[in-house]
Amino acid sequence: MKTGIGQDSHRFDFENKNKKLVLGGVVFEGCAPLKGNSDSDVVLHSIANAISGVTCVNILGEISDEMCFKRGIADSREYVREALKYLKGGKVMHVSVSIECSHPKISPKIPEMRKSISSLLDIPENCVGITATSGEGLTAFGRGLGIQAFACVTIV
Repeated sequence: MKTGIGQDSHRFDFENKNKKLVLGGVVFEGCAPLKGNSDSDVVLHSIANAISGVTCVNILGEISDEMCFKRGIADSREYVREALKYLKGGKVMHVSVSIECSHPKISPKIPEMRKSISSLLDIPENCVGITATSGEGLTAFGRGLGIQAFACVTIV
């Protein structure tokens, strides 16, 4: 059994009207998107980073850049699928994600996010934990400048 921890953060792109805010593979309508080359899904990026912590293959960065720029892949689900390939017989058993932001309100979308992530990782929904906090406005994320996510994965 192994455990991996991942983190990711992006600032809001208040000027971009052509992109949607995506968290955990779920679109949050009416919200400013996050800046980045892909859909900038910090939840899925943190999960990809957590898997990379187990496999020691860094997906975000060189591999994701190649996927994004050479193959035109901007969907962060593909980054997680790529990370899963390096488990070589290992299987994700549980994932816990903690999101920090002042907006949008995460709680109403947690069931949909759990369903999306469980499908992506091929695990039951009750093996996907998602929590959210504003951080009491103590960080840039709590003050509304972006979103930060941490993920912990358990792999057998």
